[in-house]
Amino acid sequence: MEVKFGLFSCDSHAQLDRDAWTKRMSKHKWGERIPQIVEVDEDGRQVDRWMVNGKVRSEWVCNCPAAMPGGVARGYYPRRWEEVPKIVYDPAERLKALDEDRVDGEVLYPNGPVSNFAFLQADAEFELACVQAHNDALAEWREVSDRYVPVAIIPYMSEVDVVVAEVERSVKRGHRGVVMLAEPAFTKKGLKRMNDPFWEPLWACCADLGVPMHWHGSSGLVEQLSLPKWNGFSKKELHTVSTSRLCATPAQLIPNLIFSGILDRHPRLNWACAETGFGWVSYVLEASDHEWETRQLWREGVKTRPSDVFRRQIYVDFWYEKAGIELREWVGVDNIMWESDYPHIAATYPRSWSFVEESLMGVPEDERKKMCYGNALRLYGVS
Repeated sequence: MEVKFGLFSCDSHAQLDRDAWTKRMSKHKWGERIPQIVEVDEDGRQVDRWMVNGKVRSEWVCNCPAAMPGGVARGYYPRRWEEVPKIVYDPAERLKALDEDRVDGEVLYPNGPVSNFAFLQADAEFELACVQAHNDALAEWREVSDRYVPVAIIPYMSEVDVVVAEVERSVKRGHRGVVMLAEPAFTKKGLKRMNDPFWEPLWACCADLGVPMHWHGSSGLVEQLSLPKWNGFSKKELHTVSTSRLCATPAQLIPNLIFSGILDRHPRLNWACAETGFGWVSYVLEASDHEWETRQLWREGVKTRPSDVFRRQIYVDFWYEKAGIELREWVGVDNIMWESDYPHIAATYPRSWSFVEESLMGVPEDERKKMCYGNALRLYGVS
């Protein structure tokens, strides 16, 4: 991939076209269960929504309030598919948005209806068919341009050998990572905890293939790790509350990951946290090191100092932070990547460089290059 602008987003979202699943799943076998857009009545107003397995599974037709051409603020989520600009779901058109924002490339996480775990609401065979259709559709973005770095989703209700086979298949098609729930057992009853040996073949597979694992935002733990919504908030206030606390999730997940021993057992397995910032990392690492030393946890099998494990295998991000940048040496300059979050409401598009310059004021050029694009290109093997 050519580096023209010197900026690479480690967290953006690819909205698949409305026919992504209807084109790739058997109408004869799955019928109306196939993910598709339908018209529904919402408070007396006709709107479009995603339907999966015969049930409406989304709050909006597309999470893309920041994606109007030219960076014009929409101010609301699209109500009809026709209101969704092509630069969101057409990979050829999307390149125009990257050029306008002067961004070289982007890691592509899912968007609706995938982002609300709609495929978990049925049976294992149907879930796998939906997952494969998604991964195939997203792999085609990389066929359009090597500026796209897709990350695959996985099935959860299948046996682990099926999960591994889907990861291997997706990587062959161009995916450069895997995004998963932080705790599958908390999202659907009957699934295995992340610490369970059940997942060991997945960790080994990703380590062998050289593709990182990913957590995004709350990683499916919104209800478990968040205060209940207060009805006294306006919509804007409520959204601000939900985004301002995103660091609370990885602050709990990272110690669990490190002390589980997964990364010690698989020292070539990398892990990336997206849409969480990294100002929280210094405390988590200092606290983890303190407990490791005080409790002599190397006697319990945790052989490597937590901060060393982190700097060896875990990556975090920023998109507007200043305070976190001041702590970059403690966190590890080689572990920090930039993100745009395009086309979500928190996206920096089309003024990403203004945020970058403000965040990295006074940072040496070699460190800027690492955080702006170098670390990401190395992690995803696309340089």
